[in-house]
Amino acid sequence: MLHKSVFLMFVFLTGFQAFSQSKNPLIAKEISEQQAWVDSVYNAMSLKERIGQLFMVDVFSSDPKAKTDAIKSLIRNQHIGGVIFSKGGPVRQAKLNNEFQAASKVPLLVAMDAEWGLAMRLDSTYAFPWNMTLGAIKDNSIVEAVGRQIGLHNKRLGVHINFAPVVDINVNPENPIIGNRSFGEDRTNVTQKSIAFLKGMQSTGVLGSAKHFPGHGDTNQDSHKTLPTIPFSRKRLDSIEMYPYKPLIDAGIASIMVAHLNVPALESRKGYPTSISKKVVTGLLKDSLDFQGLIFTDALNMKGAANFKEPGDIDLEAFLAGNDILLISENVPKAAAKIEEAYKNGSITEARLSRSVKKILFAKFKVGLNAYQPVDTQNLYEDLNKPEDDVIYTKALAQALTVLKNDGAILPVKDLNDKKIAYVEIGDDSGKAFFEAMRKYADVTQVSGASAAELLQKLEKFNYVIIGFHRSNETPWKSFSFSAQDVATIEAIAAKKPTVLDVFVRPYALLQLKDLTQLEGVVLSYQNSRIAQQLSAQLIFGAISAEGKLPVSLNPHFRINTSYETGTLRRLKYGLPEEEQMDSQKLQGIDKLMREGLTDLMFPGAQVLVARHGKVIFEKAYGYHTYRKKQPVALDDVYDLASMTKILATLPVLMQQYDAGMLKLDDQLGDLLPVLKDTNKQNITVKEVLSHYGRLKPWIPFYTATFDESGKLSKNYYRTRPEDDFSIKIAEDLYLRNDYPDSIIKTIADSDLLSRRVYKYSDLSYFLFKKYLEDTLGSDLDTLTQRRYYEPLGANFMGYKPLSRLAKAKVVPSENDTYWRMQQVQGYVHDMGAAMEDNIGGHAGLFSNANDVAKMMQMYLQNGYYGGKRYFSENTMKAFNTCYYCDEGVRRGIGFDKPQLGTAGPTCGCVAKSSFGHSGFTGTFTWADPESEIIYVFLSNRTFPTAENRKLITSDLRTRIQQVIQEAIIL
Repeated sequence: MLHKSVFLMFVFLTGFQAFSQSKNPLIAKEISEQQAWVDSVYNAMSLKERIGQLFMVDVFSSDPKAKTDAIKSLIRNQHIGGVIFSKGGPVRQAKLNNEFQAASKVPLLVAMDAEWGLAMRLDSTYAFPWNMTLGAIKDNSIVEAVGRQIGLHNKRLGVHINFAPVVDINVNPENPIIGNRSFGEDRTNVTQKSIAFLKGMQSTGVLGSAKHFPGHGDTNQDSHKTLPTIPFSRKRLDSIEMYPYKPLIDAGIASIMVAHLNVPALESRKGYPTSISKKVVTGLLKDSLDFQGLIFTDALNMKGAANFKEPGDIDLEAFLAGNDILLISENVPKAAAKIEEAYKNGSITEARLSRSVKKILFAKFKVGLNAYQPVDTQNLYEDLNKPEDDVIYTKALAQALTVLKNDGAILPVKDLNDKKIAYVEIGDDSGKAFFEAMRKYADVTQVSGASAAELLQKLEKFNYVIIGFHRSNETPWKSFSFSAQDVATIEAIAAKKPTVLDVFVRPYALLQLKDLTQLEGVVLSYQNSRIAQQLSAQLIFGAISAEGKLPVSLNPHFRINTSYETGTLRRLKYGLPEEEQMDSQKLQGIDKLMREGLTDLMFPGAQVLVARHGKVIFEKAYGYHTYRKKQPVALDDVYDLASMTKILATLPVLMQQYDAGMLKLDDQLGDLLPVLKDTNKQNITVKEVLSHYGRLKPWIPFYTATFDESGKLSKNYYRTRPEDDFSIKIAEDLYLRNDYPDSIIKTIADSDLLSRRVYKYSDLSYFLFKKYLEDTLGSDLDTLTQRRYYEPLGANFMGYKPLSRLAKAKVVPSENDTYWRMQQVQGYVHDMGAAMEDNIGGHAGLFSNANDVAKMMQMYLQNGYYGGKRYFSENTMKAFNTCYYCDEGVRRGIGFDKPQLGTAGPTCGCVAKSSFGHSGFTGTFTWADPESEIIYVFLSNRTFPTAENRKLITSDLRTRIQQVIQEAIIL
């Protein structure tokens, strides 16, 4: 065995000396086995079969059978060495690939142009960011991750070589064919990004190909249509155009594609394409740069080459120049015949032919074609569209987003309570995802107009304008220009209003704007994808920071590498489960449980939200407003939160009082409220009642005292129309007497205490704390919470009295009341006591969607900080999130519910003891865990049409969902 290995090595070193192992990127780890396979295959070939290996033909998987049969004929009769797949679909391509391979005596080398992923050519596949976008990223490991994922996709589809990366240095903004396909205009950045991309891709076993040698970045012509001229000196070419190639060769690039260019400094023959120039291919690339990998021509059917010689002639010239693989020949039989003729007449030597053919065979071994396996079509679509793809795309885009201008620190948006924000969409593509994402942070209004004058009139009441420029993201070649009207609109708005321009196209679009001085902020988002739009909104509102740098110069406005790092305000982010170590597959268990809830009629509809590490990773709406199934639940619909009001309205204001030293946990109720002086409640402490350990009754049905002897609503208390003394609207056409809230407080003050001190959940203390806060601070709880929390938080869907802010159709009904109000309760609080307090209860009355609940809970997790504002101190949060009576069997914190002490309780039993939250009678629940940093929000109207429906409660569905969430954590 040893003698055999030594002999093979001797053959390798002597019989193929030029094929040096030290720098050859085609050498596999199993070199002896590789050499033996190459030699055996080569020796078994006829001359015609060897020549056939030089050709790689193109095929569309969408082609009709006649065309694909023609390719099979070339495989069988011309023995072609490879195919390059173009447009079509992944499953069709896989099946066709398998058919082609089955027809080929020697396995085919399969290639694609998949610069930004298979989606460059195929439907139903993933499109990763353009190179220009990647060029804005400072961390090259992210570019490497993109390259690796693209490599994995190629490998899964049976593609062995990806004609990427594009390493052209795009110094010409008018370049019609490169542009977004380049990493930028800085040679060092382009080189580093190219190497990172290559490293990632080739780590998967897919070969890379640097293109377009010697450099296609500084031309305003397209070699698909003509022969572009690169008129620069050799010194300039070495320092710019060709700069990346030597480092890439040293990094192990497997192949290089030679472009069809007229470069007088390299080839003296006038108009002679570089792709067929021996001076360029052999003298420069092979000899001077010592490149030993595969050399491809660019497509020989392109006008830059096809216009030069007849089909067949151009192929022969290309091979004589030193190319190994002739890409997309216009006529393979004719070209092969000419090469065979040249071989027989001595123009092509055996050494020259064997060198290229053996390089091709070495490449085939390296990609595993010595042990070829067909492409498995099972789960192919799913494998090419995984959550990991979105994670990598999202990470790349987030790191690319670039702030070019930030006068007066207009970014990120701060002090939301002082802002009236308008969004103006320009361009011919949609900015819907951008607008919807901004609406998660603030009350952003979209404004449109037929002219700049009309827009200015509509923008009069706004003090912050965001202009989004949106054009097609379909390919990097799509038009990116502003229209004349777009320019006029931008200039008119910027002259009158504080304005941020967000550009969702390539950077060069900004060259059209002659004056950027009026714009306070300029954001470059590079692409108009859904994820780019969502991330850019997060940047503008300070959820994520701006990290990117400008990869090209935009003279005279911005220099290359311009970058403003804006920092974050720690607002909620939005993204994918896997970004935060959560398994999206396991989270689908939530969908299953929600289907159970809907099928078993636990509720008509619901919202569920999960956030981790400050990022919303799951947010869905289920079902309908009612069982009539006419209106589906939307994410911006609001639910009656019931007792969640306690920790989302009353408690946070009390915490500010505590933080300011105006309230202590040992304060007694009699000292806070004069009405409780000399009552059985005067000595009860704040700590006791907020821990539900103060001997208060669970609740008092205040509304029952307002019926007359016949069981109907007493005219002493109600009117069907508002009057001076009857203005508390508790439902449609029903008004309560104005002094009744005072009667409620008096009733509580006079009520008996429990006979002994035991844990008993009670609403009554929140009636009392509402009165304390309103009397002390001089405003009703609605105003206090809006000004102190919801407005600065951007919680625009949260608040009391939703009908004063939202259309009735956006408010989910809570019950068909058949015992008091005798109507469908929609937009009025379900809780009777809170309704009698003008729908502003300390214990109930709050409405919200899940997203705004998450904002409040995130503020708690961040110990009183959110959106650049501190609401209370970390010490205050700690004081209220403490179980003071656990030793006495009371699990509660101060206001917050806490995990069960035994087996039964409010949670799944799988969360940390430091976690906290609350539930609500209407079918709501929220919980936050400081250790896992998970927030869970569940909103439903289980009380519709009747509160007698307890299926949600008895099923433990809410805590079973919590269990699914915990089990989805990736450890």
